[in-house]
Amino acid sequence: MKLLSFLFTSSIGRKLIMALTGLFLCLFLVVHLIGNLQLFKADGGYAFNHYAWFMTSNPLIKTVSWGLYAMIILHAVKGIYLAMNNRKARQARYEVSAGSANSSWSSRNMAILGSIIFIFIGIHMGDFWREYKFGDEITWRSYTQDYNTQAVTWTEYTPVEGQKIYAKDIEGGHMLVAKDLYSEVYDAFRQPWIVWIYVLSMLALAFHLLHGFQSAFQTLGINHPSYSPIIQFIGRAFAILVPLGFAAIPLYVLFQ
Repeated sequence: MKLLSFLFTSSIGRKLIMALTGLFLCLFLVVHLIGNLQLFKADGGYAFNHYAWFMTSNPLIKTVSWGLYAMIILHAVKGIYLAMNNRKARQARYEVSAGSANSSWSSRNMAILGSIIFIFIGIHMGDFWREYKFGDEITWRSYTQDYNTQAVTWTEYTPVEGQKIYAKDIEGGHMLVAKDLYSEVYDAFRQPWIVWIYVLSMLALAFHLLHGFQSAFQTLGINHPSYSPIIQFIGRAFAILVPLGFAAIPLYVLFQ
């Protein structure tokens, strides 16, 4: 109880929560990006739809997902709370000094950037996750992969009432019957306004990570002249490459 009280009531504890939840979400971004990159494969959506099926059917992944949702909400709430407290604490200093002299633009606007990302997550989940889990209009596909040639064939599939997604090994190959989230994503990303919302949100994510990644390590006390430059380099690379990877997908679909 003392630990929980420390984490949720003290300034240091709140920063620790921000650091730990932030690093967990960074790990999730990498996993999610790897899955989304399957959209580039010219296999009719086999790899991506297989990924979507695995992520929504594996018991361990489903359990972790609930923890992920909690982490997102906790990170957002604590971030806004810390931003409000920091703003109040800085008001007096702004009267006698240049408030932005020793801080970057991204560090001063973490709450705004985080709010943009949080809203985007809500829109993103409404467009794809909700439709995949509960939508009635999403189409289905049946895939067969030949183990010898690795060739994938697919056909449109009409599910029966109560149909469940499944994957199984068959003689000489593998079969997947799944909701066609691949086509759902491609249809969405052929609409320019959705693409630009996505790209601008990834720009906000990039700036958010630019400060947040290395700040998390500082909060955890992992800060030393011998390896801090390495952490800063990895943080900058992560803040550029991960959002760029996400943004490349809708742009590819829109302009291909």
